[in-house]
Amino acid sequence: MADEKVMMGREPLIEHEKTKSIKQILLKSIAGVLLVGFACYLFLDSFTSLTPETEINSLPLEKAVNEQHPKKEVCDVSTGEWIPNPSGPIYTNATCNHIQNHQNCMKNGRPDTGYLYWRWKPSNCDLPPFDPVKFLNKMRDKSWVFIGDSIFRNHFQSLTCMLSKVEELVETYHDSAYRCQTLFSPNYNFTLAVIWAPYLVQYESIDSETLNIHLDILDSKWSSEYNKYDYVVISGGQWFYRSAIMYENNKAVGCHNCPYENLRELGVVEPYRKALQLTLNFMARAEHKPFVIFRTWTPDHFEYGKWYNGGICNRTEPFKEGEINGYPVDLVMRNTEVEEFGKAAAIGERNGVRMELLDTYHLSLLRPDGHPGPYRTYHPFDGDKKKKVQNDCLHWCLPGPIDTWNELLMKMVINGDDHDSISALS
Repeated sequence: MADEKVMMGREPLIEHEKTKSIKQILLKSIAGVLLVGFACYLFLDSFTSLTPETEINSLPLEKAVNEQHPKKEVCDVSTGEWIPNPSGPIYTNATCNHIQNHQNCMKNGRPDTGYLYWRWKPSNCDLPPFDPVKFLNKMRDKSWVFIGDSIFRNHFQSLTCMLSKVEELVETYHDSAYRCQTLFSPNYNFTLAVIWAPYLVQYESIDSETLNIHLDILDSKWSSEYNKYDYVVISGGQWFYRSAIMYENNKAVGCHNCPYENLRELGVVEPYRKALQLTLNFMARAEHKPFVIFRTWTPDHFEYGKWYNGGICNRTEPFKEGEINGYPVDLVMRNTEVEEFGKAAAIGERNGVRMELLDTYHLSLLRPDGHPGPYRTYHPFDGDKKKKVQNDCLHWCLPGPIDTWNELLMKMVINGDDHDSISALS
């Protein structure tokens, strides 16, 4: 103790400096710790504020995370290009008995065959060929219905021809004009039907030129049959261009291209939007919950006129990307469909209804070579090579580009469940 006192007494100044130094060191240490702690806090705060996408892109564990939780590829089938396909279609007009005469282009004497040898290649994924065996096996004990106009009957017949490679479907019903038809596969207990409903809503003919369209009443031909089917493929169509008087609550609210001066001209977009809203909301909210597929607007390829004044479609190859924009009103109609479908699909998702958009607009726009043209009738130029004929530049030859629509359907409904997800929205 004495020695300690001596030490303290003998070197008081030295001891003071030491104490001062220690305090400074302690202060510096504390400050350093605080700075480190604050830096860690800032780092952790910035880390926790990252979005999930930023985290995946920033962390060194990206590869491991992706391997443990791989993301599904989203396949947008609506963008891509037509590429040569030497193998051609899986059926011919000679092997299928379900082709209507005005779409049987080869039988009607179309001289070129190049339109048969193209396939659609989406931009960021593959589109497998249609597999009728796989389709029928997956659709055993199921039922499909196509609801729409003559383009849907065209589509329906294409699917029937593709399935005929495995089994010839038996007709169990048709109306007097064959606009509505039901086919059945005994071996797979599979039903395939088409229902004529060109407006989706109720309509009546006034005369050969004009119709009454009820924008607030569903067409009972399809709505009364809706509960019978597991898969519903539906769309509006070109019939909205026809002259018509529009009704709501049994009162005329306007018209399109009609001779009555006291009625407001509604155009085609507003009436079509209302028909879509009524139809899609019915499906989204219905107790019956089939897989609903809405196919987008079909562009035509009339050049130098329309069907009634000499329009033609005599091209023999697809367009390249950027070569054609199509008719502005067609694109407006397609965009209206996409918009209204998106609203209804959100309701359907909450209600447990699976609804998908099959966007065939753009890939179809690039195929001016796929229509019957003058070959909607049997050998139209026999005996008179200069004869003027009515061209069909809206419907599709069978086989032809419309077969691709069924490849898209198969990817959406079957292959999509096995491999990757599909999106047709653009």
